[in-house]
Amino acid sequence: MTISPYPQFHPRRPDLQLVLEGEEFRSEFPEEGPYVEFKRGVGRDSLQETIVAFSNKDGGVILVGIADNGDVVGRPHDSGAIDAIHQVMRDVRDPGRYSVHRVSVDGRPIIAISVARRQEGFAQLSSGAVRVRKGARDEPLFGSELQQFINERSASRYELTPTSVSIGSANPELLAGLGKAFGWGAQTLPEQLVEHGYAAGDRLTVAGALYLTDDPEQLLGKAHVELLRYRDDSSADPNRRIEIGGPLPVQLETAAQRILYELGTELVVLGVRRHDLARVPAIVIREAVANALAHRSYELNREPVRVEIRPSSVLIRSPGGLPEPVTVENIRETGAPRNASIIQALRNLGLAEDAGRGIGLMENTMRKEMLDPPSFEDREDAVTVTLPMRSSVAPVERAWVREAEQRGILEGPDQLVLVHAARGVILTNAKVRTINQTDRSAARATLHRLRDAGFLEQRGERGGATYRLEGSLDPPEGLRLTRLGEDELVRLVESLAAKRPISNEDIRDATGLGRAEVRALLRRLVQEERLIQTGQRRGTRYQTNASMP
Repeated sequence: MTISPYPQFHPRRPDLQLVLEGEEFRSEFPEEGPYVEFKRGVGRDSLQETIVAFSNKDGGVILVGIADNGDVVGRPHDSGAIDAIHQVMRDVRDPGRYSVHRVSVDGRPIIAISVARRQEGFAQLSSGAVRVRKGARDEPLFGSELQQFINERSASRYELTPTSVSIGSANPELLAGLGKAFGWGAQTLPEQLVEHGYAAGDRLTVAGALYLTDDPEQLLGKAHVELLRYRDDSSADPNRRIEIGGPLPVQLETAAQRILYELGTELVVLGVRRHDLARVPAIVIREAVANALAHRSYELNREPVRVEIRPSSVLIRSPGGLPEPVTVENIRETGAPRNASIIQALRNLGLAEDAGRGIGLMENTMRKEMLDPPSFEDREDAVTVTLPMRSSVAPVERAWVREAEQRGILEGPDQLVLVHAARGVILTNAKVRTINQTDRSAARATLHRLRDAGFLEQRGERGGATYRLEGSLDPPEGLRLTRLGEDELVRLVESLAAKRPISNEDIRDATGLGRAEVRALLRRLVQEERLIQTGQRRGTRYQTNASMP
């Protein structure tokens, strides 16, 4: 899956800003060829043709903002261009894996789209046409040449493989439930099963066996969920192991309920109110398990879906890499089900989100609950999603925000800003830009939204404006982190340092502690080897091993 000879644009590399000098760029990309295409803009039809051609040959790089003769005309890295590229990718049928890179050449922005050779099957234009890269051209295929290409590249879906189980041996209750979910009539059930991929002739397929037999594992190997509970994050051996089998919907619901039971909730009492906060929201657990079951490679039958529950996170590991063209970088924008029949049944049964919504739902829900976002890892033989049970926001603060929302709806960027106000931080536009990692306009909108809804009080005007928590929203005793337990404070600092190198000021902003208190805390964490110190004086930064480059 390489894109020779340009590894700097490999689809599995992070989306980094690349800066090139003009001469360096012209030396690297002197002209269009088998692996390079120049484009002035992101025109849909032209872009589709090259994406398909690269996908069906050996991959390549599309450089947007470059004239046909190689002159750099530039293309801004705005959201419109990036969104247009992702939309073209969605319009293409079965493209290879891809990634989008922001590049600067002599100060002018261009966009590089790397496209990998498709490993299974072949790519087509939205019209159905097939093209391949020949030299510097995207050539269409016709007649016998097209037929030969299709024969060479066609791939079968393992979920449609017939099993030894006849339709007549399917569990009647499970069969009726599946028929009801799809709206099939009893008289047409056999035909509908074949049409939708759950049967081939008079035999159930792999997909059919997963839904219509009591114990699919007898036919398909380790087609179950293995749940492992660990005492701490570094333990190699679990102290609890549970195997969850049965039809796929039973596995999903049982596994999700068991994970939530093992996690428990975070109890917070504010005044007379009790809050039970989910350590990981139920809908996130359900969607993560549904994705693992629906998108796993069932031909890899020696490995189950494995769930690891540790004090700081839940890891869900699914056999098989991400299906093309999905990568970790484009997972939110790009969908490509490996097992279309399996995922469609889960959706019809109301157990999984519609296409393209699942990952976004998980990320948005974690953000709404002020928890760290899920992370994804693709090692080609398995995909792991990690759901962290940590946050830079303490549980008592999450509970307070929940109460504060009775005054009005808070948008995602508003919540964290309000937490900092509750910690006693005097807010400015610059401070909000740092908190939310956003620009001046978005920071201003957040502050004005919170002010107009009665959450903040403004003092001063324009560039000198500051914002404080509105008086009637005084946080309850114990909310400020200076009054929270030492262990919780340490976890907060480690959580911040795991994301990026942090300074004394960053911790003061996040906690409300004084400079000397933070200095003493950091000194102790460095001595205990829980943090690594780099730099000197104002350039001193602290980070964990996980955040080291």
